[in-house]
Amino acid sequence: MVAKGRIVWVSGPAVRADGMSSAKMYETVEVGESKLIGEVIRLTGDVAFIQVYETTSGLKPGEPVVGTGQPLSVALGPGIIGQIYDGIQRPLSEMAKKSGDFIGRGIATTPIDLKKKYKFIPTVKKGDSITGGSILGTVDETPLLTHSILVPPNHRGGVITNMVGEGDYDLEHVLAETQKDGGYNTELKMYHKWPVRHPRPYTERYDPTVPLVTGQRIIDTYFPIAKGGTGAIPGGFGTGKTVTLHQIAKWADSKVVVYIGCGERGNEMTEVLVEFPHLLDPRSGRPLMERTVLVANTSNMPVAAREASIYTGVTIAEYYRDMGFDTVLVADSTSRWAEALREMSGRLEEMPAEEGYPSYLASRLAEFYERAGRVRSLGLPERSGSVTLIGAVSPSGADFTEPVTTHTIRFIKTFWALDTRLAYSRHYPSINWMLSYSGYLEDVAKWWKEEVSSEWFELRAESYHILQREDTLKEIVRLLGPEALPDEEKLILEVARMLKIGILQQNSFDKVDTYCSPQKQVKLVKLIVRFYKEALKALREGSPLADIRAMPVISSLLKAKFEIPDEEVQRLDGVENGMIEQFKKLQSKEEVKVVV
Repeated sequence: MVAKGRIVWVSGPAVRADGMSSAKMYETVEVGESKLIGEVIRLTGDVAFIQVYETTSGLKPGEPVVGTGQPLSVALGPGIIGQIYDGIQRPLSEMAKKSGDFIGRGIATTPIDLKKKYKFIPTVKKGDSITGGSILGTVDETPLLTHSILVPPNHRGGVITNMVGEGDYDLEHVLAETQKDGGYNTELKMYHKWPVRHPRPYTERYDPTVPLVTGQRIIDTYFPIAKGGTGAIPGGFGTGKTVTLHQIAKWADSKVVVYIGCGERGNEMTEVLVEFPHLLDPRSGRPLMERTVLVANTSNMPVAAREASIYTGVTIAEYYRDMGFDTVLVADSTSRWAEALREMSGRLEEMPAEEGYPSYLASRLAEFYERAGRVRSLGLPERSGSVTLIGAVSPSGADFTEPVTTHTIRFIKTFWALDTRLAYSRHYPSINWMLSYSGYLEDVAKWWKEEVSSEWFELRAESYHILQREDTLKEIVRLLGPEALPDEEKLILEVARMLKIGILQQNSFDKVDTYCSPQKQVKLVKLIVRFYKEALKALREGSPLADIRAMPVISSLLKAKFEIPDEEVQRLDGVENGMIEQFKKLQSKEEVKVVV
């Protein structure tokens, strides 16, 4: 029975309607004469509280509210890749055609082009048994992506009684019919719908043992994230959250990228919308948009749609995961999403918790981050995929003790803390190596050992120890000056400076330095650690620190990240040989002095 009521109260995006006794929680409804899209978020008797995903200006009591009988869902099928959606999966390009540059209200569009034809190649035949999540066949969605046509996960399975052959079909064409135990035939099309608040099921969850290689040295080497892992990147205004997320989206070794601009400034989202279509995929040379989905929900768009945009994005990411792809979802920023929760909670007159946020903020964050994972998908053929969730957090005044940051830390395993002092001193990415951490270090160490270098874990530990020692010595230097330190500790300060400039800093706009392969990362760290060991040895044998600081190889070590591209990484061996020669000359020079 369809719920039909009328508006009795309006407060911004929150609407109260009576006569809704047959409505269900999280049911999608059409609000007012303009048929605005809304969602039932509370039921009290026959009164429904509705959050409206479009601006409610002009809405008045007495206007009708009609239920659809369905929860907020996304359409999943070929045609999603390359699209730019709003928070509830309406293509902005289609909305622009209907209402111009300024988005109108009550615009109904289809999320994917149902009339476009794709060449379908079946992988099953009549008489085969299938289950939910099985692959019916494939289509080429883009030159970079072969799209598997999935049986909906909630399909009860059965035997295929009718199956189309290879050919060109639109999304509404019935590809197959199934029957179970002599019951009714079920039709399967090229797309299906899935409620955004329900995680898509899977067969098995794997341990996160494979790192997501981003090409950013401070992330991959010092604070790695695993495929199927969770990460957060908090930072104050101007610390470079968005640029860092852009770098991850561009360079991460994933097949599909879902980028959610959730409540961010319009100019930042415009930069993404303008830049991404012109970016080339580094591995294929094709446009990056051929494996990217953008969900744009800027700060001037209706606040309730922010909350939906996160769920819309993660459901799309899970869909491509179920095909066997590694997907990365980047949410910028979860703080704006939390602010939308706070505003809706206030309008519903709920009891506020810390800093006005609703008491269920933590559970909502947990629900979101729990949808990450590397899994074995339902159905046949057997395949595995992953969803990696990375959320930016924008704490007011860069205060990491505020509720969104503290609750996020509880549910993520990789924490990249951006530092305003580093950003203002032009050190980018401004990830503070003393505050950041990764819970995946031990998990991914085996992959690094087998695929890149057996020395990675030890080199990372040795270089990080130097950075930790430098952090301790800085306090002494601040109080007494560097002259108070012995030469061995002055050497630590010098090598820490080299690590910061040569490893931790990375120029995202430099053609060579924007991406650093795992092999090059290990070599660069190894060079500086080797320099430290040789310098310490020379110092103990009587070489003056001033002579070590004046060695020409230091300049070569710091410039190597810019001057030696990934495909010529063997040139770093020449730098190492040159360094050893310079230390030998330094030692022989000291021996000559002793003889004289």
